[in-house]
Amino acid sequence: MMIPPQEASARRREIEDKLKQEEETLSFIRDSLEKSDQLTKNMVSILSSFESRLMKLENSIIPVHKQTENLQRLQENVEKTLSCLDHVISYYHVASDTEKIIREGPTGRLEEYLGSMAKIQKAVEYFQDNSPDSPELNKVKLLFERGKESLESEFRSLMTRHSKVVSPVLILDLISGDDDLEAQEDVALEHLPESVLQDVIRISRWLVEYGRNQDFMNVYYQIRSSQLDRSIKGLKEHFHKSSSSSGVPYSPAIPNKRKDTPTKKPVKRPGTIRKAQNLLKQYSQHGLDGKKGGSNLIPLEGHEHDFQVKHLSEALNDKHRPLAGRDDMLDVETDAYIHCVSAFVKLAQSEYQLLADIIPEHHQKKTFDSLIQDALDGLMLEGENIVSAARKAVVRHDFSTVLTVFPILRHLKQTKPEFDQVLQGTAASTKNKLPGLITSMETIGAKALEDFADNIKAILFLQQLLDFQETAGAMLASQVLGDTYNIPLDPRETSSSATSYSSEFSKRLLSTYICKVLGNLQLNLLSKSKVYEDPALSAIFLHNNYNYILKSLEKSELIQLVAVTQKTAERSYREHIEQQVQTYQRSWLKVTDYIAEKNLPVFQPGVKLRDKERQIIKERFKGFNDGLEELCKIQKAWAIPDMEQRDRIRQAQKTIVKETYGAFLQKFGSVPFTKNPEKYIKYGVEQVGDMIDRLFDTSA
Repeated sequence: MMIPPQEASARRREIEDKLKQEEETLSFIRDSLEKSDQLTKNMVSILSSFESRLMKLENSIIPVHKQTENLQRLQENVEKTLSCLDHVISYYHVASDTEKIIREGPTGRLEEYLGSMAKIQKAVEYFQDNSPDSPELNKVKLLFERGKESLESEFRSLMTRHSKVVSPVLILDLISGDDDLEAQEDVALEHLPESVLQDVIRISRWLVEYGRNQDFMNVYYQIRSSQLDRSIKGLKEHFHKSSSSSGVPYSPAIPNKRKDTPTKKPVKRPGTIRKAQNLLKQYSQHGLDGKKGGSNLIPLEGHEHDFQVKHLSEALNDKHRPLAGRDDMLDVETDAYIHCVSAFVKLAQSEYQLLADIIPEHHQKKTFDSLIQDALDGLMLEGENIVSAARKAVVRHDFSTVLTVFPILRHLKQTKPEFDQVLQGTAASTKNKLPGLITSMETIGAKALEDFADNIKAILFLQQLLDFQETAGAMLASQVLGDTYNIPLDPRETSSSATSYSSEFSKRLLSTYICKVLGNLQLNLLSKSKVYEDPALSAIFLHNNYNYILKSLEKSELIQLVAVTQKTAERSYREHIEQQVQTYQRSWLKVTDYIAEKNLPVFQPGVKLRDKERQIIKERFKGFNDGLEELCKIQKAWAIPDMEQRDRIRQAQKTIVKETYGAFLQKFGSVPFTKNPEKYIKYGVEQVGDMIDRLFDTSA
């Protein structure tokens, strides 16, 4: 279909117009792109320039920054160095700054003094770590040691000046406080003033923590130990002085709730010894006379059964001697000891409370143990002296002295729980002292009761019969005791009344009765001797008793009455005595058998000993030494009161042992059986004799 030309021309123009518009648009776009490119190039150029400038700036700033940091660091280091220098320099000035204070000592300015010691200690630590070879170290070290010595001296001075003996009045009030709680609060002990106590505590803590010193603990216990011991001794002296001035010392045991001084005369009370005498009667009535009830009293040592020969009149006079003066003296001694025991418990409790504030905890028990030893040993020694006196009194048949044991023993048993509590943590040897004393007193008391009842009373009774021979003989005859004693009745010895007997027959009856009593006494002694496990001790016991009986019979002329029916009675007792001596001597065989000729090795003179032979000789020496020491230690505590018998037995034993040992020593003393002869040849012959001479030492 054909388009008309007019329409076609219009269409063409339209197209050409659009094309022209498009070309104009394209041209505009091109111009815009060119401008954009130009702007981009300009921006890139600007950015490149800016980057270049930034790089230049960075290259300039970074070194400056780093330099600034270095400068700041240097400044900090300089400041720190200056501070350290000031600190170090201060150590060099410590000696000069503190020397005057240390030289003048801590008295009156303990706080300042301890501050100076702290500075010195830091200086010592600094120089030890940084300059161990510097002279300054020696200077501050010497100053520190001087300061420590001053603190130790101050500790000693404070303890010495302010530790006072507790007065007897205060101690008695303290003891009586047990029965009066209010009074007990009023008598609280102040061993040191509070200000002094605080200074002592500070010094002790410093010495432990910084001074590394424990010597002050020894100073402490020595000073306090002396005060404790002197306080108890002062109480004892107070009793003696009071008794001499007022007759009877003040005793807090009297329930008078007193507030007066001890110089005031107290209520009179029965003597302790008289109380004990009544107590002895009670014991005797309950079977401690060797018959029923007495079997539970087991003897422990030979010296509790010692008997000394005494004439009848001496025994009776001693038994019936007025006891007023002696008993009052014994009362004072007994009361003093009883109160000293109670005082020790109270004062020891108070000492531990003080010690707990001053002494470090892990040293308290040991220090306390040392602190109480002198006072405790004094009490135990006095107690042992009482036991020893009682033991000797048994020998003398002195009832009064023996009786002091009873009230003391009762008090020790009553006080033992408190003793045990006070001594908690102390050494076993300390804890065992009181039980040991109690055991000794129980033993001697029991033996005194037995011996007085079983032996002395029997002998005294028989001796008193001498004054009533005819009466006693007639009394026996009147009961027709002839049949009982197997004595045939001779018609020629009776009168027509059939109830009157001749004096000869009565004497034979009495003689037979006495022999029976002596026989029963001998059986009783044999029974008692069996309680001893050691045959030698049993032999000494029987020897002492047989010898006592024989001497008593001889001196009282009872032996003539015994001889009426027993012609060989005297010889029999002597044989018994000799038999016991031989039994005792056999105890030494275990010593002498080691060195007896029959048990010794045979060797040729000049020929070198074999190892076995040398060993045998060593064993012989060692066995002899050990046995000798053991027997002498044990038998020294035994007693033979009869001096003649004691010397005879010792001399006989000494002769046997010295001869045997002398022969052994002569044969082997110069033989080269050991490189250490002094280890085996410990004693000379005369030394052995001297050791035996000390056996049966009743004064030990």
